[in-house]
Amino acid sequence: MLAIAAAIVFGLGLLLDLINVAIPGLGGSFFLLLGLLLLSLHQAGIGSAGPRTGGGGGGWRRRR
Repeated sequence: MLAIAAAIVFGLGLLLDLINVAIPGLGGSFFLLLGLLLLSLHQAGIGSAGPRTGGGGGGWRRRR
């Protein structure tokens, strides 16, 4: 989920840069750093939906 948010932040920063819109108090580096922060949190596993399911995850054992 955080990777999607990072993509949106990068896209918004790129769009604002292409149309030369300046937001007072927020420079181009703000969007870059915010996107990188979101990506690093995603890579650290924060904000994930929990353990991944499928592919033989916890149900591979047979009951005896």
